[in-house]
Amino acid sequence: MDSFPLQVLALIAVGFVSGFLNILAGGGSLLTLPLLIFLGLPATVANATNRVGVLFQNVFAVDAFRRRGIFPARLALFCSLPAIVGSFLGARLAVDIDEVLFQRLLAVIMIGILVFTLVDPMKNRRREDLVITPWRGAVLLLSFFFIGVYGGFIQAGVGFLIIPALMLHGVDLVRTNAVKIIVVLIFTIPALAVFLWHDQVNWPLGIALAIGNSAGGWVATHVAVKKGHDWIKRVVSLTVLVFALKLLFAP
Repeated sequence: MDSFPLQVLALIAVGFVSGFLNILAGGGSLLTLPLLIFLGLPATVANATNRVGVLFQNVFAVDAFRRRGIFPARLALFCSLPAIVGSFLGARLAVDIDEVLFQRLLAVIMIGILVFTLVDPMKNRRREDLVITPWRGAVLLLSFFFIGVYGGFIQAGVGFLIIPALMLHGVDLVRTNAVKIIVVLIFTIPALAVFLWHDQVNWPLGIALAIGNSAGGWVATHVAVKKGHDWIKRVVSLTVLVFALKLLFAP
């Protein structure tokens, strides 16, 4: 695919699907990263360029959630603080992990998340306002530090880690998604800054991806608020299952 207009159209289309999935569940980067590499970008540049789409996607999604009255700012900011530190460290990691091993590990994690989401052990203890006790605060800080490290390093599938980290404390999936996009928005900034410092971002392709991601994310926020927790749980479960099987059986 040598034609730039066709590249742009492909990125906008796939970016829309990716943005929609990222807001409702996660894993959208598992679609966009292979596409960026297929278009000729080195894996490191594709990983960096993908963050442009993620950043703009979450800017629009945060605004859409806020306009619809779903804006758990206190919880999101609390979770964002350790994630920022983790994201910066993750983006600077130079560890060369085997790609096949990484895919298998991610697939196992996703299957575990699928089981957790389907069982939904906190369904009878769900709450709108989460009281951050010392114990719960320590768990959240530690969880989101490592989520930030992972998100800064690779990004793909980070939503699948954030969802159980919040559902464990009884946060419903509508608010979980709102917190998720705020946290990802905030920790994407230092990660993207690191990639920019090393001149690894392809701006023309990144902007095209951002257009698709933003549109898909904006639509997904309205669907999330309208459909509610149980519908989102079905979407999350199906998305996790599909991506887990793809990772497990990919050549």
